[in-house]
Amino acid sequence: MSAPTQSEPQPGRSYLDALTVYLRPSVLVIMLLGFSSGLPLALSGETLRVWMADSGVDLGTIGLLSLAGLPYTLKFLWAPVVDAWQVPFLSRHFGRRRAWLIASQLVLMAAIVFLGTRDPISAPWMIGLGAVIVAMASATQDIVVDAYRVQALPTDEQAAGMAGYVAAYRIGMLASGAGVIGFSAWLETQGIPTASVWPLAYAAAALLVLVGLFGSIVAREPQSARDLAAAEQDKEGSPIYRLFETARGAFADFLTSDAALAVLAFVILFKLCDALAGTMTAPFVLSLGYSKATYAAIVKGVGLAALLAGGFAGGAVARALPLSTALWIAAFLQMGSNLVFVWLGYQTPSAGALTVAIVVENFAGAIGTVIFVAYLSALCRNPLHTATQYALLTALASTGRTFFASGTGYMVKLLDWPLFFIATSLTALPALMLLVWLQRRGHFRSLENGNGS
Repeated sequence: MSAPTQSEPQPGRSYLDALTVYLRPSVLVIMLLGFSSGLPLALSGETLRVWMADSGVDLGTIGLLSLAGLPYTLKFLWAPVVDAWQVPFLSRHFGRRRAWLIASQLVLMAAIVFLGTRDPISAPWMIGLGAVIVAMASATQDIVVDAYRVQALPTDEQAAGMAGYVAAYRIGMLASGAGVIGFSAWLETQGIPTASVWPLAYAAAALLVLVGLFGSIVAREPQSARDLAAAEQDKEGSPIYRLFETARGAFADFLTSDAALAVLAFVILFKLCDALAGTMTAPFVLSLGYSKATYAAIVKGVGLAALLAGGFAGGAVARALPLSTALWIAAFLQMGSNLVFVWLGYQTPSAGALTVAIVVENFAGAIGTVIFVAYLSALCRNPLHTATQYALLTALASTGRTFFASGTGYMVKLLDWPLFFIATSLTALPALMLLVWLQRRGHFRSLENGNGS
C-alpha cells in the first residue's frame, strides 16, 4: 500500500475546512458506500425477525435465524481472496477494488429479492438460506469497502471518512430496519395482500443498494491498488500461491503481536451485551403491544437523530480522550442502555416511554460503535495487511450477534423479559476485566504511540 498523499498536518485549518471536507468527492463516495454497507444487516437481522414475528414464527426459530449472520464472523477466511485475486472482466474495466464492490453489490441485490420472496411458514429453511446469501454478499462488500477506505483517502480525510462512513452506515441500517418495517405497515394499509407485503418491502430494499452501486461506479480506483495490480503481473507463482502468501502474512503479523489472544477475546466480548439485547429488542417491543408503525416511526424519527448525535459524540470522545478511557465510557453506556428496556417493560405502553428507550439505546450504541471502530482501526497498523486484518477483527466482533445471540429466544423463555435484559447487561463484565488487564500491560499506550498492538 502506498503512503497517503497528504501525510503531513496542515497548519491553520479553519472550522470551515473541517466542515467542507465532508463535501470532497472522495469522502462523499465513502458515505455512499457506508450506506450500502449498513443496508443489508437488518434485512437478515432485525427486519427479518420482525417479519418472522409478524408471521407467527416461534421465538426459538427466530433466535436461531441469528446464525444466518455467520458469514460476518467468517469473512476473514475469504478476505485474502479479495486482496489477492481479480474479478474476471470487471477488474479489467474498473480495477480490483471497484470490481469487487460492483460484483458484491449485484449479488446482494439479487439475494435480497430472493430472500423476500420466500415463505417463512412453509419454507423457513429457505428463509435461512436466503439470509445466509445476503450476509455473504454483504460481508464481502464490507471487506472491500474497508480496504477501499484505507487506500483511497489521504491522511487529512481519514477522520472525516470514518465519521461519514459510520453515520451513513447507521442510516443504511435504519432504512432497511425501521424504513422497511414502516413501508410494510404502509403497504398493509393500502390493501396490498398480506402475502405480497414483505416481498415488495424487500424488493424496495434491494433497489436501495443502487446508492452504493452508484458510488462504486463514480469512485476512483486507489493508486495503491493500481500499483499492486501492476506489481502482481511480475510475481511468480500461481493465484493459489499468492492467496496463501497473502493470508499467511496477514495472520502471522497480527498473531505474533503482544497480547494477541487477549486482544482477540476483548474484540469478541466488547459488543456482546449490545448484540444480545439487540437481537430481541424488536420482538420485545411488539410483545408489549406497540404496533409496527409506531415502532418504525419512532426509530426512524428521534431514533435516527439519537444515532447521528451519538456518532458525532463518540467521535468527539475518541478524539478528546485516551483510547482506554473512551472504551470505558462506551462499555458503561452499553450496559446501561440494556437496562432501559427493563424500565420500559414496567411502563404503560405509550409513545413517550418507547421514545425514551429508543433514544437511550441508539445514542449509547452509536457512541460505542464509533469508539470501537476507532480501536479496531488502531489495531490494523500494517498497511500491507489492513484489509484482511480488519476483516478478521470485525468478523470476531460479530460473533456476539451470531453464535451467542442464536440462543436469545430460549433465554427469554427461561428468564422472561426483565431478567433477560439484566442478564445481557451483565455479559459486559468479562470485557471490562480484559480492559483492565490490557491497560495494565500498556496495550493502549502502544496503540496511541503507533507501535502496534
